[in-house]
Amino acid sequence: MALANTAFFASSSGLRRCRVSDLDFAPQLSPYESLTFFPLSYRSTQPGLAFSRKKNILHASINGLNAVNSTSLQMQKSDQDADYIPMPIVLIDQVSDSDVTIVQLSFGDRLGALIDTMNALKDLGLDVSKGTVSTEGSVNQTNFFITLLDTGRKVKDPDMLERIRLTIINNLLKYHPESSMQLAMGEAFGIKAPEKKLDVDIATHIQVKEDGPKRSLLCIETADRPGLLVEVIKIIADINIEVESAEIDTEGLVAKDKFHVSYRGAALNSSLSQVLVNCLRYYLRRPETDIDSY
Repeated sequence: MALANTAFFASSSGLRRCRVSDLDFAPQLSPYESLTFFPLSYRSTQPGLAFSRKKNILHASINGLNAVNSTSLQMQKSDQDADYIPMPIVLIDQVSDSDVTIVQLSFGDRLGALIDTMNALKDLGLDVSKGTVSTEGSVNQTNFFITLLDTGRKVKDPDMLERIRLTIINNLLKYHPESSMQLAMGEAFGIKAPEKKLDVDIATHIQVKEDGPKRSLLCIETADRPGLLVEVIKIIADINIEVESAEIDTEGLVAKDKFHVSYRGAALNSSLSQVLVNCLRYYLRRPETDIDSY
């Protein structure tokens, strides 16, 4: 449709429309214009354009080093205490789009243009083709649409997905050091470690759910740590189960991951599901042991 590359903005004089491809940066509003979004119920068949009743969403293209300027989207200041540290969330979505990896980052309303984060992703050999900023309540969410720079395809390698996750978390710790109080990596690399540590045994929950005749949904919730995603993928592969797609969600100290899995093109039966759960539970809950001690 003709609207696929169009961004909508509202001013006191009414709704304005401009083509995203004509913008080199996120539009700035004059002091006399207020940013207003309308609860449209529109759904496009083309990727990159969607409106929701629940969210105020702005879509913009990103070329080169230009980043989404989230400062132009500031809403009313919340009444939260200045000492309140919001929950940092890093979500890697491999399900929603078959062509790109979507990375969502939120840290309350504290995130800026995130140019350094984009540069760090580019240094990994990735292409950030597009970005969106959405506001829900007092939380700004930035989405990056990522592909491999050399092939233009979505990221599938678990090691690279983990590098993406850790790179974003490292940047959070560097440019928002207060986030270290809410992140597992804050204990080693932050200015202040989390006050409360998670008990791995209590925090770990694993479940295999039905998801049609050809695949199952594996849900894992456990204490976050570096290398967790790679370790989980390896455990799944060791028992010959295939991971078709995944959603990797880091919420503060907790990792909440979902994997669509199958065995020889079919969903997991009850016996294989139990084997998978037992293996994951053992490896995720086991205490750290020095390999040399063997």
